[in-house]
Order: sequence, then structure tokens, then C-alpha cells
Amino acid sequence: MSSKLNGKTVVLVHGAFADGSSWARVIPLLEAKGLKVVAVQNPLSSLEDDVAAARNAIDQQSGPVILVGHSWAGVVIAQAGVHEKVESLVYVTALAPDQGQSVVDLLAGNVPAWADSLEKDAGGFVKLAANTVGKYLAHDLPDSEVRIIAATQGPWKWDCTSQKVTEAAWRSKPSWSVVAEQDQLIPGEFQEQMAKNIGAQIVKVPSSHVVILSHPEKVAETIIAAAEAAR
Repeated sequence: MSSKLNGKTVVLVHGAFADGSSWARVIPLLEAKGLKVVAVQNPLSSLEDDVAAARNAIDQQSGPVILVGHSWAGVVIAQAGVHEKVESLVYVTALAPDQGQSVVDLLAGNVPAWADSLEKDAGGFVKLAANTVGKYLAHDLPDSEVRIIAATQGPWKWDCTSQKVTEAAWRSKPSWSVVAEQDQLIPGEFQEQMAKNIGAQIVKVPSSHVVILSHPEKVAETIIAAAEAAR
């Protein structure tokens, strides 16, 4: 184990339509390097609730934290990442808002194609129609795994898209970004643009949106690099 990793914890924050188990292939790779790992279970009910869940996980750590967000969780870590224990941020195929921005603001009026595939319940929570999960989330995974992702989706409150962050941790913390070049949910070009806007170190991967499942080693390598580079 690198001495630079001693006492550090990686806090993993999952995105919409998912849960903490989505990091299952990344976690052992990080632990093999001696890093402590905690995967947050987001309620996906509001930005405030998800930020509170992330902050609670950070509060419980005794040492420095590397905060990692996938997809929607890029918005969450922008807010939660200002915590004093957070040393660095890793955005994984993630949205990267600035202070005062929401998902709607980032999209600048562009309605994504997958929005037509959402199923909404009476409480305002949405999930992707099962037959579209492979197309938009996981075209590079076997059908058997795509079906599991579809069946275990974490419903996401649609109101989250209009809720604005009041802080942007990347303005004061070093950032890394894993860009999935074949992503059909958040286009790779858009990911790269956001990553450049926040001054992140960029790692490109020929992957679908679920790069944490299809290329976990690349994600782990990026997180480890962020952990080693942090103060």
C-alpha cells in the first residue's frame, strides 16, 4: 500500500436509477490498495436529502476523504464536497454544476432523448422503462446484467432536476473526471465539456454510462490517482 493512501477513505455516491451496490466491482479494487471504502445509500428524494446522506457518511470518517460521484451524484458531491474532510473529488460520467445551477440549467433547455422513456409514479419518482435500460445505461453489458439493473433501479424524484446547488466544491478542491465516450445518457462530449469547465483531470473510457460496472479498473485507477495526489 502506498504511504500516500494511509488513513484515507473513499466515499462513493451513486447516481439516479441505482443504489450503493452499483459500486460492487470498484470497491474491492480500492480496498486491495488499502483504502477504506464507504458506499452511500442515497434516498434519491431530493438534492438536500442526498447531500445529507453523503455528509453523514463523510462525518463518520476519522481521516481525509476522497468523494466520488456517479451520474446525478456529480450534483450531490458539488454540494457535499465542501466538507472540511474532503480532499479531492472524482466525477464519474457525472454532471458537474457550478454554484447556483441545477440539472435543468446544465442541460440549457436540451431535453435528453431518454426523458421519453421515463415511467413516473404518483409520488413524482421516475425510473427508466425496463426495455430501454440497455440502450441508455448499459449497452456494453450482457443482457443478464442489464435485466438486473432494470429490476433494481432506484426511483429518482424528478423534482431533483430543478434543485440548485448553493456551493461548488470543485472551486476549492482538486477534481478528476472519468468520461464515458459511448454514454447514451449523458453524452461523452458533454461530460468532457463539464470536466474542462471545472478544471478536472480527464480520463476517457470507451464505455456506456455504467462505466463503474463495465470498466471498474479504470474507475478505480482514477480514484487511486486522486487519493495519491491529495494532500
